[in-house]
Amino acid sequence: MIKVEDLTQSFGKKIVLDDVQLEIGANEVCALVGRNGAGKSTLLNSLLGLLPVKNGKITINGIEQKAGRDIWKSGIAYLPEKFTLYPALTGYENIVFFAQTSKQKVDEGKIEALLKSVRLWEDRQFPIKGYSKGMLQRLGLAITLYQDSQILILDEPTSGIDPIGRKEILEVLKALTDKTILLSSHHLDEIRQVCTHVAFLDNGKIKKYTVEQFLKIQKLGEMDL
Repeated sequence: MIKVEDLTQSFGKKIVLDDVQLEIGANEVCALVGRNGAGKSTLLNSLLGLLPVKNGKITINGIEQKAGRDIWKSGIAYLPEKFTLYPALTGYENIVFFAQTSKQKVDEGKIEALLKSVRLWEDRQFPIKGYSKGMLQRLGLAITLYQDSQILILDEPTSGIDPIGRKEILEVLKALTDKTILLSSHHLDEIRQVCTHVAFLDNGKIKKYTVEQFLKIQKLGEMDL
C-alpha cells in the first residue's frame, strides 16, 4: 500500500531523512514514532506530496508519486494535528461543506453513518464552537473518512485530548479494520491498543517492528521516544 525506497530529504546541508526504506502493507496500522525533530513531519509531508521527493521513490497503492501525476492522491486521506473547521457552523454543516468539495453528490446517508460511528450524531445540530477538542478531532476524523480512501495518514490524532476523548478516538480507530493507517504518536498505550507495527525514526533512518517487538525493546530500555 505504501512503499518508500531510498528516500533522502535534506534542508540545506542538514540531512533529515537518509536513504529511508519503509513498506506498510494492506490493513496494517503502523505508528510513526521518534523524538521531536527526528523528521516525522518531513516524512509525512513527503508521503502527501507536500514536499517534492529529491532522491528516492514513493509508491502509493502501486502508483509512483511523481510531479504532475496526481492519480495516486485518490487513495490517501490525511488528518492533520490541527484541523481547520468552521466554528459558526454545526457539526453536520461542517461535514457537508467538506463533502461538497468532491465531484460527487453529497451522500447524506453516508454522513449520518459516519457521525454515528464517531458518536456525534446527537450533537450534529450544535455549532462546533461549543465542541470539546475530542469532539472536534472526531469530527475531523469523520470528514477524513468521508473520502473513503484506503490509506489514512493521521498526525497525532489524540494530541491534547483528555483521557475520555482519547479513548473515544481509539475506539473509532480500532473499528477501521479495512483501512491501512499510518499515525504519528508519542503514546505507548495507544500504540499498544490500536497498532500492528511501529516505524521508529532515528538519525534519519527508519526501522520497522511489530508492536510486540517494539514494546519489548522499550521495556529493556534500549530505545527512547
